[in-house]
Amino acid sequence: MTKEKWGQLRQRLLKTVGQNNYTNWIEPIEFRAANDGIATFDVPTNFLGNYVSQNFADLILHELKTEDPSLRRLRFAVPAPVGAGADMQEEAVTEQRPNAPRAVKSPASNALTTAPLDKRFTFDTFVVGKPNELAHAAARRVAEGGPVTFNPLFLYGGVGLGKTHLMHAIAHELRARRPEMNVLYLSAEQFMYRFVQALRDRKMMDFKEIFRSVDVLMVDDVQFIAGKDSTQEEFFHTFNALVDQNKQIIISADRSPSEIKDLEDRVKSRLQCGLVVDLHPTDYELRLGILQSKVEQQRVNYPDLEVEAGVLEFLAHRISTNVRVLEGALTRLFAFASLVGREINMELTQDCLSDVLRASERKITVEEIQRKVSDHYNIRLSDMIGPKRLRSYARPRQVAMYLCKKMTSRSLPEIGRRFGGRDHTTVMHGVKRIEELKTQDGQIAEDLELLRRALEE
Repeated sequence: MTKEKWGQLRQRLLKTVGQNNYTNWIEPIEFRAANDGIATFDVPTNFLGNYVSQNFADLILHELKTEDPSLRRLRFAVPAPVGAGADMQEEAVTEQRPNAPRAVKSPASNALTTAPLDKRFTFDTFVVGKPNELAHAAARRVAEGGPVTFNPLFLYGGVGLGKTHLMHAIAHELRARRPEMNVLYLSAEQFMYRFVQALRDRKMMDFKEIFRSVDVLMVDDVQFIAGKDSTQEEFFHTFNALVDQNKQIIISADRSPSEIKDLEDRVKSRLQCGLVVDLHPTDYELRLGILQSKVEQQRVNYPDLEVEAGVLEFLAHRISTNVRVLEGALTRLFAFASLVGREINMELTQDCLSDVLRASERKITVEEIQRKVSDHYNIRLSDMIGPKRLRSYARPRQVAMYLCKKMTSRSLPEIGRRFGGRDHTTVMHGVKRIEELKTQDGQIAEDLELLRRALEE
């Protein structure tokens, strides 16, 4: 048995165990030698060696016997530090030491990346604008891999605003800057799946050890654990254990911790103890910047295609709710123009993207109205939707309720719920009061017009 043969056998194991299992468990182990019927492998940690021994040893031994039938069992050992004697090496094999040295090879050998990372999602390809500049700066700071003053970093925002892009960018940067760090990136759904699997297989200690031994834990779409009591409890304990060890946690969700329904109060409290950053809906300038960036990327595949002046501005104005839809529309536009051999002009754009443009009609949300109104009157959003009845809060609250009634399809009871659980009669009174004031108070009428224009941009 030789290292070359082991390299060939690993490729057969890849087909059997799948890419994730191979990357996490098989690829990090290295064949050392085969003597007296025992095949010895070097592993970066005792935990990894124990896991492979319990879950993949029979499969590995079966493959090895096809090359050397005399092999009877496997042995996994953590290599001794450089310059250490034989006694220390043997200790590393027989004794689980929490500070056992890691073998620094490729990032895959020390990053248990359950969820695959998209190579396109890096900081270099992230277009920064006013709506996302704070989130980008915080993500950059965490990606440096050094100590930070906030833990966890909680990123939230609607669909297609860049949360996952930033999460992947952080993971890519950490793996490049600090390859020795154990970075675990996965979705909340995958965390839940692993937890249930550990319960079923009675391997909760393994589950706890793998999640509490990471240097950086990244969990995407954490809102999916809401309502799952046992999963929330384990997540809470894992969170506490990592924070106590000064390990970094990065989390994303589609809404703020306080707005995630069925999430336990103690979990909400923990999630809010770090830096909570909102990725606001994109503004026109940011959408135009994203389109210009994507056009440069498309020119690699379509170097001869020209884009008529005004097309990008038109798309940035019309497709305003979702960056993914915006990027998809541009991809379709370039492909269509290439196939029909035409320049990308306004006529072709409207023909090619007629369904996208119809579906992307401006849909204003209650949350967007609340943010615009609180910004306009320079008050905190929490005060505007909270219980305070001071005039400085009550009037902006009524203005926001009025705009919600006029500019959205939400019912009065639903609008009331979005304003701190108020009754629909309160909303009705607020709307009626603003109707009266806009004919009597020029300032209110001007505010309403400014806010309406800002929301319709």
